Amino acid sequence: MNSDLRKLIIPAVLVGVLLIVVSVVYFVEPAHSLPSFFPGHVSATNAEATHHHTKHGIAALVVALACFAFAWFQTGPRARSAPGS
Repeated sequence: MNSDLRKLIIPAVLVGVLLIVVSVVYFVEPAHSLPSFFPGHVSATNAEATHHHTKHGIAALVVALACFAFAWFQTGPRARSAPGS
């Protein structure tokens, strides 16, 4: 079981890095400048066009940190079986 989770270290780090980039985009760009596939994107004529989606950015950052924590804990020493088992 542990070796199956160890295979997820690199994908977890890659997803974490991607989510860091997504969170920066949410913090920096107003709603009308977000890529159209991002949740929260609105047209430039919308009343919320200059709104920044800070909560979306925080959520992406928290999930990125969770991915990094998962990868970190999976890099720990492997559990050994008991000698008498």
